[in-house]
Amino acid sequence: MLKHRLMFGPLMIALIVGVLWIDEVIDRTPMPSWLAARWPGHFTTYPPNVVLFPVCLVLVVLAGRELAAMFKAQGIKASRRWLGFAACLGLCVAVVVPKNSSSTDAVALVASAATAVLLSSLCWHIRDKSLQGATAAAGAAGFAFIYLGLMAGFVLALRRDQSAWSVLGVLLVTKSCDIGAYFTGRALGRHKLIPWLSPGKTWEGLAGGAAMSALVAMGVALVARRLHLPEGSRPMGFAEVSLWAAAGLGVLFGLVGQAGDLLESVLKRDAGMKDSGKTIPGFGGVLDVVDSVLLVAPIAYWTLSRAS
Repeated sequence: MLKHRLMFGPLMIALIVGVLWIDEVIDRTPMPSWLAARWPGHFTTYPPNVVLFPVCLVLVVLAGRELAAMFKAQGIKASRRWLGFAACLGLCVAVVVPKNSSSTDAVALVASAATAVLLSSLCWHIRDKSLQGATAAAGAAGFAFIYLGLMAGFVLALRRDQSAWSVLGVLLVTKSCDIGAYFTGRALGRHKLIPWLSPGKTWEGLAGGAAMSALVAMGVALVARRLHLPEGSRPMGFAEVSLWAAAGLGVLFGLVGQAGDLLESVLKRDAGMKDSGKTIPGFGGVLDVVDSVLLVAPIAYWTLSRAS
């Protein structure tokens, strides 16, 4: 497992950096006049998330398939098709809500999308005049809408307000806790964190992971201050906080990320599964990789957006 992690981990990091770099470049690319005229007063350059959005869309679809398998293992008639649709709709809501819309309209749009997911899923599962398990299946679609769609949507919301490098900073800080916890736990782990839920996690590993996240967050803040973004670029939240505040954010993101990992452990243990899938050698499924980010994304949006 360690061999595969050392092989595929750097590859995934390189892909993420590449996606965010391209998204940042496109965001600063002027639109042709004929295209900009369609959104007068809104865009002069291409909007953010042009590259990041389709990548996130693919990830939530794959994660939705894995989530459907977990529900099916519990005897719930979860449809991969509908869980994928629900996750995609939740993600799209984060993109289509106009930035200048009122809070009432934004809430109404999200509520309307949730209603559409619930009702359409319920109708789909009773189409053959069988009511058995229809309610649980509709609930699974609603869960996918929130867990995979809306929570991942906060990554896109953060990118819409800030530089792509803010998103990269959040990802690095969050995943560094996983790395720190893994190696610290293997070297020093003695006291189990929650043995009945995640036997491999220890208090020593959690402390090591939080410390690693704090150090990485301080490093990200230092780099952000020296990163000369072109004029007109979106802000980077890490550049606006002190080193001690960055360390605090690092600990917060790291601990919340571990909570996200434990949340997925609840789903896996309930389904009797060790991993959500086998898509990524050494890591398991897509959901095994993004679980910590899903829970951190809302926290990162509210903290970094307020800091900028």
